[in-house]
Amino acid sequence: MHNIRRTWLALFGLLLLAAPAVVQAQYAYSTNADGSVYTYSTNADGSVTIEGYSGPPWVVIIPTNINGLKVTSIGQGAFEETSLASVTIPAGVTNGPRAFANITTLTNVTFTDGVTSIVGEMFYNCASLTSVTIPSTVTNIGDYAFCGCGLTSVTIPGRLTNIGEDVFYGCDLTNVTIPASVTNIGNSAFQVCLLTNVTILGNVISIEDAFDYCALISVYFAGNAPAPNPGAFGGDPTTVYYLPGTAGWSNTCDGVRAVLWNPLIQASGENFGVQSNRFGFNITGTTNIHIVVEACTNLASPVWTRLETLTLTNGLFYFSDPQWTDYPGRYYRISSP
Repeated sequence: MHNIRRTWLALFGLLLLAAPAVVQAQYAYSTNADGSVYTYSTNADGSVTIEGYSGPPWVVIIPTNINGLKVTSIGQGAFEETSLASVTIPAGVTNGPRAFANITTLTNVTFTDGVTSIVGEMFYNCASLTSVTIPSTVTNIGDYAFCGCGLTSVTIPGRLTNIGEDVFYGCDLTNVTIPASVTNIGNSAFQVCLLTNVTILGNVISIEDAFDYCALISVYFAGNAPAPNPGAFGGDPTTVYYLPGTAGWSNTCDGVRAVLWNPLIQASGENFGVQSNRFGFNITGTTNIHIVVEACTNLASPVWTRLETLTLTNGLFYFSDPQWTDYPGRYYRISSP
């Protein structure tokens, strides 16, 4: 019996020696003069990842170094559910999923030019975040990045090619412009927003159920028709408008009415020019399409001012400008609402 016991003990000891050591993440802490504390880990190359933060203060500029070590990333959930009010994110610092998720107090986010990616769920459910300007350097926005935020306006950068799933789901957006670089709009990307108008500047190949459960009235396409998907726009009363010379269009698009948007200023004829001290002209086009008349005073550096939003009832509208004499020169154009 004793020999058997000694054998088992010897075998158990060998197993312990052979077993791999359990490695635990080693975190360091940086206590700052303002009382805030960063928790961070050191990467193999000597840089650091921010793993957590405690404040106040709650107005934070992400540091470029901590204790002399370069900050290269923010870890998953590092600031999640804190009381952060404002954050500035420098270029060259990557972000983990949910880095700033579920922060109900967050109202301001500033990206430094050079930021190239906004990862999935980065600002998930930040209900007080009402406005964000995404830098032109951003080429990727991950799924759910701004899902559940209170965004009322957003500028989508012109290098983005894909808008992923649920990126702006449930935001308070009422108007959005999709740049010409975007070719795919993912499932639920703008669902349950307050959108009434959407402008799509390029040739979007695929639109999944991106705009369902919105309040869409008008969708303006500058390019060709997308691949069919009956759930893309949610149904009536949405109208899709397309331009002359583009391809693939019929009188419907994904289950909603499609109409040629072709307004034209008539720069001749009896109604063109000054009449009753007003400068005016006829505008013709498809019956009942909606347009905006804008003006500027300098074509070299134009600042366009909206003069009137109107409907081409019976395909014709006479526009006149009573303020034309207030300017040494004035130029006019028409655009979508």
